[in-house]
Amino acid sequence: MTLSRRALILRYVGFAIAATAANLGAQHLSLLAYGGAHAIKLSILVGTGVGFLLKYVLDKRFIFFDATGSGRTEAWKALLYGVTGVATTLIFWGFELGAWSLFGTVPAKFMGAILGLAIGYVAKYQLDRRFVFQAPGAA
Repeated sequence: MTLSRRALILRYVGFAIAATAANLGAQHLSLLAYGGAHAIKLSILVGTGVGFLLKYVLDKRFIFFDATGSGRTEAWKALLYGVTGVATTLIFWGFELGAWSLFGTVPAKFMGAILGLAIGYVAKYQLDRRFVFQAPGAA
């Protein structure tokens, strides 16, 4: 299946918003559940995991229309997807923690997260298209 460029962009943005909402929602729930010394760090890890899983499934199936392969192939793709996400996650965390450090409030932390995720998702699409979900024979 192919989508028009506009439809693809709208779908990708919608999925990025959904993954961002899932990420921030999981962070919020984590902060409600645990308020200890490492609550912010833990919330970021929990949110990142939830957002990663949701975005991987949505991108694989509805953006890149990637066929399901063997367990080994799928594990490799998930690993590559994770690797491409490392740099983009560092962008996200940098903006989120930077806002937290500058302003010291949870709303500022979330605004930093939203900005960092937006920048990261633009970069991530390009990396995933090139290295994870490439068409057969593409390089």
